[in-house]
Amino acid sequence: MNTSEEKLVRELQDPETRNEAFRDLLQQYQERLYWQIRNIVKNHEDADDVLQNTFIKIFNNIIKFKGESQLFSWMYRIATNEAITHVNKQAKKKHISSEELQQQVIDNLQNDVYFEGDEIQLKLQKAIATLPEKQQQVFNMKYFQELKYKEISAIVGTSEGALKTSYHIASKKIEEFLKHN
Repeated sequence: MNTSEEKLVRELQDPETRNEAFRDLLQQYQERLYWQIRNIVKNHEDADDVLQNTFIKIFNNIIKFKGESQLFSWMYRIATNEAITHVNKQAKKKHISSEELQQQVIDNLQNDVYFEGDEIQLKLQKAIATLPEKQQQVFNMKYFQELKYKEISAIVGTSEGALKTSYHIASKKIEEFLKHN
């Protein structure tokens, strides 16, 4: 952790400065976490709900944060887990697999007023949805969030070499999908 992150964590863990520090945390990380979540759940309203749950979980658990990883990595892991949990709950509610739910959501993306992509972006989202969950995560973090393999490794707990392989395979699968669709 760098010194500004250490200072923020100390302030977040101190009852006297917690609320002000949490406002700073929101301002610093809200957008980045939103897009991580949005890349998983695809839908704006769901992403907002999951983001809110993520920050509640962060607020409630920051006192337990030991600094063994970067604060951002820790929050990213919470956001990712919350988003995956949300997708799985939605799928279970509809009695379908999470993959089927992802496909339904992508099919409805064109109707999402918050989706700003064009036909190519829509095809890309459809291609990403065909990937296994772990490859989707790695691809989204590398391609959309532009995270370094080292950062992704800290978030998902996988070696950098395995992540590079996963990203390469995901890219090839997406390329094939786009060629044929």
